[in-house]
Amino acid sequence: MAERAAKRLCCRPGYGSTCRPDQRAGAGAGAPTAESPESLLDIAARRVAEKWPFQRVEERFERIPEPVQRRIVYWSFPRSEREICMYSSFGSGTEEPGGPESGDETRLPFRRGVALLEGGCVDNVLQVGFHLSGTVREPATPSEPELLCNVSVSFDRCKITAVTCGCGNKDIFYCAHVVALSLYRVRSPEQVKLRLPISETLFQMNRDQLQKLVQYLITVHHTEVLPTAQKLADEILSQNSEINQVHGAPDPTAGASVDDDNCWHLDEEQVQEQVKLFLSQGGYHGSGKQLNLLFSKVREMLKMRDSNGARMLTLITEQFMGDPRLALWRQQGTTMTDKYRQLWDELGALWMCIVLNPHCKADQKTGWLRQLRRWNGVDVCPLEDGNQGSSQLSNITNAIPRGHNANPDSPQRTVFTRAMEACDLHWQDAHLQRILTEDRYVDRCRHDNPDLFDGRGWPLWHEHVPTACARVDALRSHGYPKEALRLAVAVVNTLRGQQRKQLEFFRTHKKEVLHKGMTSVTNLEGWVGHPLDPVGTLFSTLTETETDAVLDEGETPAALAAEVALIGLGQQRAMPDGLYAQEKVCRNEEQLLAKLQQVEPDDVLVNVFRKQAAILLDAGPYSGLGELLYRESVPMHTFAKYLFTSLLPHDAELAYKIALRAMRLPVLESSVTSGDLSRSHHHMVSVVANRYPRWFTLSHIESQQCELASAMLTAAKGDARKLQTVLESIQKNIHSSSHIFKLAQDAFKIATMMDGLPDLTLLKVSLELGLQVMRMTLSTLNWRRREMVRWLVTCATEVGVFALDSIMQSWFTLFTPTEATSVVASSIMSNSTIVRLHVDSRQQQNLANSARTLALQCATKDPQNCALSALTLCEKDHVAFETAYQIVLDAASTGMSYTQLFTIARYMEPRGYPMRAYKLATLAMTHLNLSYNQDTHPAINDVLWACGLSHSLGKNELAAVIPLVVKSVKCATVLSDILRRCTLTAPSMMALHSRRNTAKLMSLDKAPLRHLLDATIGAYINTTHSRLTHISPRHYGEFIEFLSKARETFLMAHDGHVQFTQFIDNLKQIYKGKKKLMMLVRERFG
Repeated sequence: MAERAAKRLCCRPGYGSTCRPDQRAGAGAGAPTAESPESLLDIAARRVAEKWPFQRVEERFERIPEPVQRRIVYWSFPRSEREICMYSSFGSGTEEPGGPESGDETRLPFRRGVALLEGGCVDNVLQVGFHLSGTVREPATPSEPELLCNVSVSFDRCKITAVTCGCGNKDIFYCAHVVALSLYRVRSPEQVKLRLPISETLFQMNRDQLQKLVQYLITVHHTEVLPTAQKLADEILSQNSEINQVHGAPDPTAGASVDDDNCWHLDEEQVQEQVKLFLSQGGYHGSGKQLNLLFSKVREMLKMRDSNGARMLTLITEQFMGDPRLALWRQQGTTMTDKYRQLWDELGALWMCIVLNPHCKADQKTGWLRQLRRWNGVDVCPLEDGNQGSSQLSNITNAIPRGHNANPDSPQRTVFTRAMEACDLHWQDAHLQRILTEDRYVDRCRHDNPDLFDGRGWPLWHEHVPTACARVDALRSHGYPKEALRLAVAVVNTLRGQQRKQLEFFRTHKKEVLHKGMTSVTNLEGWVGHPLDPVGTLFSTLTETETDAVLDEGETPAALAAEVALIGLGQQRAMPDGLYAQEKVCRNEEQLLAKLQQVEPDDVLVNVFRKQAAILLDAGPYSGLGELLYRESVPMHTFAKYLFTSLLPHDAELAYKIALRAMRLPVLESSVTSGDLSRSHHHMVSVVANRYPRWFTLSHIESQQCELASAMLTAAKGDARKLQTVLESIQKNIHSSSHIFKLAQDAFKIATMMDGLPDLTLLKVSLELGLQVMRMTLSTLNWRRREMVRWLVTCATEVGVFALDSIMQSWFTLFTPTEATSVVASSIMSNSTIVRLHVDSRQQQNLANSARTLALQCATKDPQNCALSALTLCEKDHVAFETAYQIVLDAASTGMSYTQLFTIARYMEPRGYPMRAYKLATLAMTHLNLSYNQDTHPAINDVLWACGLSHSLGKNELAAVIPLVVKSVKCATVLSDILRRCTLTAPSMMALHSRRNTAKLMSLDKAPLRHLLDATIGAYINTTHSRLTHISPRHYGEFIEFLSKARETFLMAHDGHVQFTQFIDNLKQIYKGKKKLMMLVRERFG
């Protein structure tokens, strides 16, 4: 910490020549004791020490007695620990600083300083004029040795103006050693040696004493001061030196001059370095938290009316404007992070507070405006709505009137625009001044000034609402809580009056307004999510007050705060442009509701809720809960859910009216009626996604709508009328299938959570919602579709047999054919479902009939995917089974694949239908085509099974299937496998009475095996030539083994040996260029 070099020139003593030596040498008395009253000298000296620089005192009075000087010097040191705490911690600035946000409190400089003081580590404390010095000993720790620090503090008019410490601390705040020394002086002033400024002491010395003083000083500190002393001596001895042109000499202990700024010491360099460091970390390592703490420190300074608040904010802003990421984001066309954007918002709000300081000087405001204009003119300055680089309107509607301080050439509003416009505002209005200064400022006549007072005579303040609330915030921020409260009450009364007028206007012109409809939103500027947070400001001002003196009878600050929050949250307002602005609306709404939930409910608060709920329902286009709703208005779901839960115990009918009215989401509704559910949800969403401006928070909004509906369903359990009303509202207003499915699941859980009988009415609501989900997702892709179908069957099972029968009869509007057969009907007809339902035989038969009807319809519509399930469901009914089988046969020649046909054929065989299985297998063979190299094809097992089935049925069946096999299968190994299986046993046929006829082994020289043998040999020959076309040496061994298998097949023919020999000879002749391979062939086959 470097001490500020502000040393006033002193050339005369500050006491009269008539003062006696003993008066000058007397010890300075401390503060008056509790037993004696304060002297007039102390009273006057304290006032002078607070307000006047000591130079002005010297200039004003020719002679100042030494006792007077001593008392002025004594009272010039700060007497409160609050400011010292503020400048040495991130805490609140109170007598108990710190908090959860401050981290480890024991590590705060203020806490450490207090510990050093209480540990007796402060010593050698001396006050010379306006300069305090001493030594502070830092005790040794296991990792650090003992440290002795020389500390000095300069002060003026009860403010520490400069600090120096030998610890070398580099931080924004005072180190613990400065804190310890300062607190020592505050807590034990009588133990501090007090001396007048050193210039006064030097004036009392003669030439010899002065020479002796200088020489002793040089002797003690010769290495440090000797060069400086010699340089000063040379300049003084030089007649024309600059030092001889100045009257007097500087005295660092003589206090401040008239021109010096009277402010607490703030290390500007460290502020800049720390902010730059935090910004460079890009939100990591808690840098965002640290920057927010710095902003809180600025507000703390403003609240204590410390001029360093604006000074510190200027330093912070300069670093923010110099952040290199701004230019990078602008160049890349990307937006800044959300947390970083919030820091900029806080920066703009703080500047708004500073320029609205009710007691700032004109030159200060001019200087701030100059700075704001300079920052505003920088290309990378962030925009107010967060949409960097997008085209924006030149001004927001109903904003502060654009005065000469706004830049007319800039079409975009930056974070500083509002502060620049606020520089045009003033506090001189007589009505405003009376509101701020008088607790009981009322109009006794009540009718003479309707624009200034309401019907009760309470004052009103008509101004752009966010601007009026910015005044309230400025008053709070600058330490005027009573004035802020008075103005806040006036603003709230004005809002209530405006709300009443809007309600009366709508009631008067209701037919006309309803006939015209909503083509635009009435309130073009929303208060929730506004950059100035007007509603939050009023709420905080009213809830933080400790008195209700300015309120009417029966009103409480909490009730008034709740009312203004309800007015703001219920305001109908258009959804703003851009992702950040829309997220800010949601975030601000949640913050206000969180504040409301902290207010303790009482009868007064309940009455406020009832009154405001009724007004919001009847306020027409002015309310987000009114009858008329603009298509792009901000939805009320989150707000309405809070109102619903708050009003439900006290006025259930009103609570349901609010919640049902708030379920609307017109932005998702197309030109068709909102009740038309035939339109695709995805189409509706795409309409919203492609419009401008886009609703980036639509998913969040829909989830809040779902939560509101869930709250109503939960509360309406057991009330059939209310449940039906809620169901109709859900079906009309919710367009997301996933959210309706969630509501259906929630209703199901609520209905079945009790140990006793389930709530049948709520179960039916759950089923209706599930049916709607089925209809909405029937023609669209949904990854949860299978889960939804299974859940619907479960829900219908809980409702009863009638529900299950109903969904099977209307399956075509709910399910795909595959879902209806494989999931729905199969699950319903399963043993577990039948047992759970406790149905009688008649009911079971009805369900089975419905399932079989469904199965046949599905098989007709989609035989490829439903035929097998249909056959399974129709097993117990012969007519239905025959019908299903015929459907399969009809579809086999057109749309069904060999895999599906083989599967159904395999299903038929074990159920006693071998001929039908054979028929389906032959049909499957006509669709199959296996090439020579597909020896691992998945259909090979089906082909082998089909041939085995034909062989077992008899010679005729085998004779019929072999041509199909020869035509479809070109793979030699598969054909040889079939051939061997057919030659191992004789073909047989099941007799009518299950007696197997005797038969001989089939001859390979006769049909049908001769045809198969020739085809197999031909396949081997063709495969051999195909393989030899692109064979590589590493496959020679595999090829030889293949020829060995081929020889085995050749030898099955009566002239097979001759054929194989000719075949080998042909190979040798054709492929004689492959010498190594042919050599291997000769070695193996001759």
